Amino acid sequence: MALDQSTLDKLRSVVGSENLLTEKEDLIPYAFDGTAAMKETPGCVVFAAITGQISDVLKLANDTETPVVTRGSGTGLSGGSVPAAGCIVLCTVKMGQILEVDAANLTMTVEPGVTTVQIAEAAEKAGLFYPPDPGSMKISTIGGNVAENSGGLRGLKYGVTRNYVMGMEVVLPDGEVMWLGNKCVKDVAGFSLKDVMIGSEGALGVITKVLLKLIPKPAAKKTMVSTFNAMDAAAQTVSDIIAAQIIPCTLEFLDRTTIHCVEDFAKVGLPLDCEALLLMETDGHAAAVEEEAAKMEELAKANGAMEVRVARDEAEAAQLAMARRSAFSALARLAPTTILEDATVPRSELAHMIRFVDEVAKKHELKIGTFGHMGDGNLHPTFLTDERNADEIHRVHEAFKEIFDEAIRLGGTITGEHGIGLAKKEFLPKFAGEAQMRVMRELRSVLDPKGILNPGKMFD
Repeated sequence: MALDQSTLDKLRSVVGSENLLTEKEDLIPYAFDGTAAMKETPGCVVFAAITGQISDVLKLANDTETPVVTRGSGTGLSGGSVPAAGCIVLCTVKMGQILEVDAANLTMTVEPGVTTVQIAEAAEKAGLFYPPDPGSMKISTIGGNVAENSGGLRGLKYGVTRNYVMGMEVVLPDGEVMWLGNKCVKDVAGFSLKDVMIGSEGALGVITKVLLKLIPKPAAKKTMVSTFNAMDAAAQTVSDIIAAQIIPCTLEFLDRTTIHCVEDFAKVGLPLDCEALLLMETDGHAAAVEEEAAKMEELAKANGAMEVRVARDEAEAAQLAMARRSAFSALARLAPTTILEDATVPRSELAHMIRFVDEVAKKHELKIGTFGHMGDGNLHPTFLTDERNADEIHRVHEAFKEIFDEAIRLGGTITGEHGIGLAKKEFLPKFAGEAQMRVMRELRSVLDPKGILNPGKMFD
């Protein structure tokens, strides 16, 4: 469905001709995000540079009841930024300024188009630390991170994006601009609307500025890789580390398929003669780091670790972390379509869930690689398939239904960090229940009565 000329002319007057895409070939890159087998052509793409332009675009969209889908770099994995047919894609990548680094208050204020790695680098330059580190941190933008409440490799110790958002500027669906939060460590005045916006997947407002919390940089760090001949042994090592009251900053795992793909892709010297690999990293005061690293090595060996390798220096540690971050890209080289999910279970259920995922893949005759954040129970079962094969895609869908059902049965969740979007909205009612679904729908209808923001995502 094409947008009418009058609407396009008004959009052009708001952002300028150079910031409006309408030609079909120009729209193709914005028809999909990082989610496999999902695409839809928008009516146009608008690049905003300031909050006022976003406000004007939303006022126009609200008046004309034109759907709007906000987009950053498009790295999402739940279909959250896949356009609605004929919609306005509102792209914020040109809003890429770091507005303030306030070392006195340990905060940073940024626009939504700033990438996660730019934030991390700016914090480090100031002698501070921004912990959230999604796998796509080199290209994902903070607006999307906040909208999806992104996690990352350091989530076990440091938490997720929500834990570092102190405030934000949001444009509501009718164009009104609202500021939420402040630099105060304590603030309990009124409802925490800031927390409502975090993880709202672009369905309640458009984020135009973010006030982030920074923390002191850890004094020391040690990175290790341990290998096992069975996934159960790796899972038990994780359980034992947590039971020993050690909270590493990183506790990641790769299965055999993923290890081989990553090594072929990144060539960092990963061992290939194992069934499972744990990437373990501890940070903090130097004495505590040495003690925790020694204890983790001891626990890994007690569970039959074939080898425990300690990174020689910061460069090798960064290389190992990069290898883990490249898991999705590496697996994507094996098949035309890579469908990655993020079922999450209590850590005590990890070993069972990993076995269950493997059994489901065998049952449906599917090729799978599994990796993820073992320290916080967040698994990334990744099916290697071909979206052109309708029968195989059907089997993938059936497999994920079983995986999500089992995660819910075990007291887990259908998504630990990727969000609901289009990909998982059919599974949300079973997880959330009738009351929670009703409240979410009512909240959405109050803030966006005409339903223009990200329609069809999370629920219809």
